[in-house]
Amino acid sequence: MSRLFALVSLVLFITNCAALAVLPDSTQPREATPVARAIEPSASAGGLQVKFRAKGKIYFGTCADPNTLNIASNTNVLKKDFGQLTPENSMKWDATEPSRGNFNFGNADTLVNWATSNGKLIRGHTLVWHSQLPGWVNNINDRNTLVCVNLRQNPLEMKVLISSKLQTTVIQNHAQSVAGREIFNEDGSLRSSVFSRVLGESFVTIAFQAARKADPAAVLYINDYNLDSANAKVRGLVNLVNRVNQANPGTIDGAGTQMHLQANGAGGAQAALNALAAADVKEVAITELDIVNASANDYTAVVRACLNTPKCVGITVWGVSDANSWRSGSNPLLFDRSYNPKAAYTAIINML
Repeated sequence: MSRLFALVSLVLFITNCAALAVLPDSTQPREATPVARAIEPSASAGGLQVKFRAKGKIYFGTCADPNTLNIASNTNVLKKDFGQLTPENSMKWDATEPSRGNFNFGNADTLVNWATSNGKLIRGHTLVWHSQLPGWVNNINDRNTLVCVNLRQNPLEMKVLISSKLQTTVIQNHAQSVAGREIFNEDGSLRSSVFSRVLGESFVTIAFQAARKADPAAVLYINDYNLDSANAKVRGLVNLVNRVNQANPGTIDGAGTQMHLQANGAGGAQAALNALAAADVKEVAITELDIVNASANDYTAVVRACLNTPKCVGITVWGVSDANSWRSGSNPLLFDRSYNPKAAYTAIINML
C-alpha cells in the first residue's frame, strides 16, 4: 500500500496563532486509509447512483456515521444505491474537539474507512457552523483567538479527507467540503453567531481560505437550509458569494441547498437551483434532502430540477431509512423502516 500523509501545516498560521499550545499527536501526519481508485463511485447497476451518473451527474448520495454503518440492512442499501457519503455528525466541531486542544477523529475515521473501502465519494460536513459547537468556542469574545481556532480547526477537519487523498483518487477532484453552513437569517441577513459577532462577515473568507490552504484541490461549499425557492435567503447567499469571490476570486466553489422540505414543498426547487447557479460558483448541489411523507411527486420534482440545472452535480438525501432519520416521525426518506424502497424511490428510478 502506498503511504499517503495528511498535509496539515501549522506553520501557515504561526504568525497569527503563536500563543496556541502545541497540538497533540492526533493532529500529526499518519498513514492514510487505503483508497478505492475507481474513476467513479462504486454502486450497483440499476440503482440510484449508476442511473444518475448516466444522466451526467456526479453522485446520488446520503449521510451516515458509525451508528448506521453498524446496521447491515443500511449498509446493503448504501453499497447498492449510493455513490457518496456525508458524515451526519462525526465531523462537526463538538465531535472533533469537544474541549480545546483535545481532538477525536474516531467516528470520522470510521466513516472515511468504510467509504473508501467501498469506493464511495465523501463530502466533508461541516467545517464552520453556529450549531453543535463546543461551549468553549461559543465563549470566545476575542477576534485573534477566534481567528486562530478557526484557522486551526478547518485544516484539522480537512485532514480526514486529505489523509486519504479522496479529492484526486475517488472521483476526479469532486470530493467536497462544506466550509460554511447555515449563516443566514430568513431575510438574507447574516445570522448572529460567535463567528459573525466577533469577526463580522470576514469569518466567511477566513474559513474558506483556511480550508483552501489545507487542501487546494478540495471543492468548497457554502450551504444553508430554506433555500427552497427564489427567496430572500437565496438572494442573501448569492450576494455574499458574489462579494467574497469578487474580492478574492475562487474562494467559494459551490453553493448547496439542504432542501428539508414539507409535503408538497418541491415546487420552488427549480427556481432555487437556477438562482444559486447564477451566482459566481462553479457548481451547486442538493445537500440534505428529505421530504415529509416522501411523495413520489415531490421527490421526482427535486431530482428533475437538478437534472435540468447544468451546474447541479449531485443530490444527497439525509439518510437511508425512516427508522434513522432526524425527522423519523414524518417518514421523509426513500426507504421505509424495514429498508424497503418506497414509491418515491421507484418513481425516481423510472424517471432516470
